Amino acid sequence: MVIGGLQKFSLLDYPGHISAIVFTQGCNFRCHFCYNPMLVCPVSRVGGKLKYSRAEKDEKRKDHFSLYKEDDLFDFLASRTGKLEGVVITGGEPTIHPDLLKFITKIKKLGYKVKLDTNGTNPAMLKKLLAPLTRRSKGGNKADKKNNPPIPFLSGGRLVDYIAMDIKAPLEKYGEVAGLPLSKLSWRAVERSEAISVKSHSPEIASSSRGGTPRNDSFVNLEKIKKSIKIIMGANIPYEFRTTVVPGLIKPEDINKMGEMINGAEIWYLQQFKSNIKLVDESFMGQKSYNIKEMKKMAKIAGQYVKKCEIR
Repeated sequence: MVIGGLQKFSLLDYPGHISAIVFTQGCNFRCHFCYNPMLVCPVSRVGGKLKYSRAEKDEKRKDHFSLYKEDDLFDFLASRTGKLEGVVITGGEPTIHPDLLKFITKIKKLGYKVKLDTNGTNPAMLKKLLAPLTRRSKGGNKADKKNNPPIPFLSGGRLVDYIAMDIKAPLEKYGEVAGLPLSKLSWRAVERSEAISVKSHSPEIASSSRGGTPRNDSFVNLEKIKKSIKIIMGANIPYEFRTTVVPGLIKPEDINKMGEMINGAEIWYLQQFKSNIKLVDESFMGQKSYNIKEMKKMAKIAGQYVKKCEIR
């Protein structure tokens, strides 16, 4: 696992549990408002100092390297059993790492509960993580066994005990907010929706949004986003959806469209945009956030679609 950092203690990130937070390195999105550019962008050493780059040519996952040794992480977790209750795995985007299942299995063997944060772009991975644990057969090809080794039986349950997924934007604005273009299949789906003005959200606009033109192998696949929502809502484990509400990207009327995407969900958090820290898109630094009155109005709208909506 490519690890970008470790927070050894948290009372906030895993609801109801004392936890540690593992930050994976690397992400397949370039959300303008993300406050973890050091986890999203490739990291290199320059003159003995760590430096992250926003250059598109450097955005391949192989350019990431682990800033925290995995052995050191598991030594720490082993020493904290009985004191910590859970481990939060966040990023970056954890599901871009093919060894995530193996990594979580090692954590579960220590007796910890696991919370996963994700952007929902890898429903195939989520389906494996949220499936009830059973013994696997000895079948399968060598490549699959290498990337996803057989998971030992762990007294019922699932590898992930709690999951949080970001809902970035209404479907037609996903590329603009995530800093990537929508895939061709996604645009065909958008064009089929009578409620969406395709002209006002063209692929060219999405691909040339303020974060720059993404590399050719990075697109937002809306079908995968929708599949992940469905998997999470049907997994029978605690979950949450969350949206960072950024003026200029998310408008009050967008809340209705996002609410329809997760209609009937347990809980949806609207998060206030923070601009007083380093962001992936530096042009967003210092921009004004929605005030609490505006946030409450949007939360009231969101509450019509989910069982509970709160502001963070």
